[in-house]
Amino acid sequence: MNRNQVRGESKVVAGKVQQGVGKAVGSTNQQRKGINKQIEGRVQKGVGDIEKAFKDTAKRLDDE
Repeated sequence: MNRNQVRGESKVVAGKVQQGVGKAVGSTNQQRKGINKQIEGRVQKGVGDIEKAFKDTAKRLDDE
């Protein structure tokens, strides 16, 4: 895993926690912030997935 994949996944987890805490205390603002953080994390993880795919493809082409 690359840096974007790891950071993205950690944002998803943090967002889920924040959303859960917001739900537990009845704060829709914290729930929204948690959902937004999850989305941000999924996007960052997707960028990391694309980077990894490009690197893997480039390595495969170099090996041929």
